[in-house]
Amino acid sequence: MRVVFMGTPAFAIPVLDALTEAEGVEVAGVFTPPDRPGGRGRNPVPSPVKTHALARGLNLLQPPSLRTDKAQESLAGLSPDVIVVAAYGRILPPRVLALPLHGCLNLHPSLLPRYRGPSPVVTAILDGGAATGVSLMLLDQGMDTGPVIDRRDFDLAGQETAETLTADLFRLGTGMLLDNLEPWVAGKLVPQPQNEADSTVTRKVEREDGRADWQVSGAQLERRRRAYTPWPGLYTFWEGKVLKLLSVTDLPTDAIPEAARDRSPGSVVPLSSEETPLGVITGLGVLGLKSLQLEGRKAVPAPEFLRGYPTMMGAQL
Repeated sequence: MRVVFMGTPAFAIPVLDALTEAEGVEVAGVFTPPDRPGGRGRNPVPSPVKTHALARGLNLLQPPSLRTDKAQESLAGLSPDVIVVAAYGRILPPRVLALPLHGCLNLHPSLLPRYRGPSPVVTAILDGGAATGVSLMLLDQGMDTGPVIDRRDFDLAGQETAETLTADLFRLGTGMLLDNLEPWVAGKLVPQPQNEADSTVTRKVEREDGRADWQVSGAQLERRRRAYTPWPGLYTFWEGKVLKLLSVTDLPTDAIPEAARDRSPGSVVPLSSEETPLGVITGLGVLGLKSLQLEGRKAVPAPEFLRGYPTMMGAQL
């Protein structure tokens, strides 16, 4: 079975490795986007999938677009039986979708039709549900609208960040892909259409999403901190500088000293915990601050931060 793999970030690498090591599978080519400028020098930075594919001696292709004749001819020349997509970050045009005999399979980190679109993991954490999962689907011309071949559930413990949960879901999806790939190519599986009535669509995350809104509950802010890790993070502003809230905890209203309970959301108040000596009043409860990083400074535990910046106590954020 000749397989072409398309992927970009580090969490897609286990999928590529599994295909490379699977019996009866030949990875005919690996597609990943062109290098992008990064770092202070804005020098070209390869994707993690590119670095890994080259280290494994795989055939690498980096077309700027899959819509050009040149890119599609290169792909056709690899004669793939199936294309496997894992966080490639590009929409596949109709000619590419029609090219492999057994279609283009995509691993999507949600239980479709819920959380279609670009931020399924972030949205699952923000919603605070008890579970999410990963789906193996046959790509069509819509955004995550194709029929589903298989799904796997994943229980949430309430501690996951977008970074850790994404990696967990793609590891789970890797096993699901291997379980289904051979029977799919053999024609033994029938994909099931998605129920449009149950569909939800996520949106692209913006930097402004990470700015703390003190009018919402502490529980919501704690979920935002996890959902927006590693980017854009949960942050606020203090004395004209960005203050990153790296580790936080949601606490009930009775954790606020009685004398400070009439203060408005955004007020910094003392807390009784040695590990969490300060918190911020929210629309419901208080957000305890455990680790912070002021713009231009290193990240430090809250007690150390407070020793260095005692005027933080009582501030209005």
